[in-house]
Order: sequence, then structure tokens, then C-alpha cells
Amino acid sequence: MERKIILTIDDEPHIQELLEYNLTKGGYEVIRADSGEMGLEILETTQVDLLLLDCMLPGMDGIEVLRKIRTSLKISALPVIMLTAKGEEIDKVLGLEMGADDYLSKPFSIRELEARVKALLRRSCLEKVEVQPEEGIHIGNLTVNHTAREVTIQGVPVVLSLKEYELLYLLATHPNWVYTREQLLEQIWGYTYSGETRTVDVHIRNLRRKLEDNPDQPQYLHTVRGIGYKFVK
Repeated sequence: MERKIILTIDDEPHIQELLEYNLTKGGYEVIRADSGEMGLEILETTQVDLLLLDCMLPGMDGIEVLRKIRTSLKISALPVIMLTAKGEEIDKVLGLEMGADDYLSKPFSIRELEARVKALLRRSCLEKVEVQPEEGIHIGNLTVNHTAREVTIQGVPVVLSLKEYELLYLLATHPNWVYTREQLLEQIWGYTYSGETRTVDVHIRNLRRKLEDNPDQPQYLHTVRGIGYKFVK
């Protein structure tokens, strides 16, 4: 079985060594970059399966690196886990708003890191091999083509991160079904966040910004107060 390639972008040598040692031991191939610029150069020429991205970097910071990734059609779907310092809430929110699929606060547990990497890679692989016999979902101006993993509004492609796409697809294939935030965390992220549901809210906000004409009065993604979210067909 071909080993998955993980790119780590972090300017702290001891963090890089820790990540490389444990991920290599777990069966992954690890490529290291100590700056955002170097990481983006690697992504231009190398097929990477997952990115571990430090938020605080010299020069181009992690948020800017993530922005460039999410606006590039070539690598926009790359699974990204942000590494944030000291659990700073602003770093987490910014990362999620820019399209990070997950985040970990330093210092982090290696076991938790490995679990999150495994969960994200597993869902990414399932997304790539799953075949949808239907041509797609057509609702108003919105089209979701699951075979091509493409979302368009009036025929114009919409760039979504892996988790944004998975969240939209789950809700769109179950119209008017109300999902709690906890259910969405479990089904999309694959594990419990110990009560942290802001991740879902940020991803829904991102989707509304990308899909809705007026995010404050959504046509598709509706909030069910005190419960969660539903997709209205």
C-alpha cells in the first residue's frame, strides 16, 4: 500500500522533529518546510495528501498560506490541520474561516494528532473513491456534482475546502433534516470535539458566504435555533 505523504510547515525545529519522528513511525512519508513560501513551492511540484500548517510563521504566516491554498483550483481541496499556539481563540477562528479542516493547539498530544490525521485522511480517501450514480443535486442556482466533486452557482465553480464540501453534501442530500452540531461533528469530522462546536458554526458561515446571495437571509443553509442546521430545498 502506497504511503500517504504529509507536508509539515513549521519554523520550530523541535516541533518538526517530533512530527516527523511520530508520523514516520505511523507509516507516513513526511516532507518538511520551515516557511510558508517553501511549503507553497513544494505543493506546486509534489502530490501531498495532508498538510500540517503552523499558524505563526516568519514572513508569510499560516493564515496567508492557507488563503493561497484555498483560492488555488489545483490544491484547494487539500486537507489542512492548523497548529495554533497556546490555544488562542482568534487563531482557531481565523484558520477555520479561511478553510482549515481541523486545528490543534500547542502543546498537543501525539496520540490526538495521529487520531486527527488518520480521521481526516480516511474521509479524504473515501471522498475520492466514492462514486455517485446521479448526475448531481440541482437546487435553484446551486449544483452539486458528487462524481466530479464540484459545486457551481449558475455554472460558476465555487472553491470549497474538503470539510466545507462534505458538510454541504451531507446537508444537501438530506433536505429539511435537522442536524445538531454534535451530529455534524461526528459525521463530518469523525470524532467528538469534547463540546467544541464552533468548528461547525464557522464552516456553515463560510458556506453561506460562498453560496448565498445574502448570507444574513440564507436560501439554503438555515439555522434551527437551539438545535443545529438544515438544508432547505
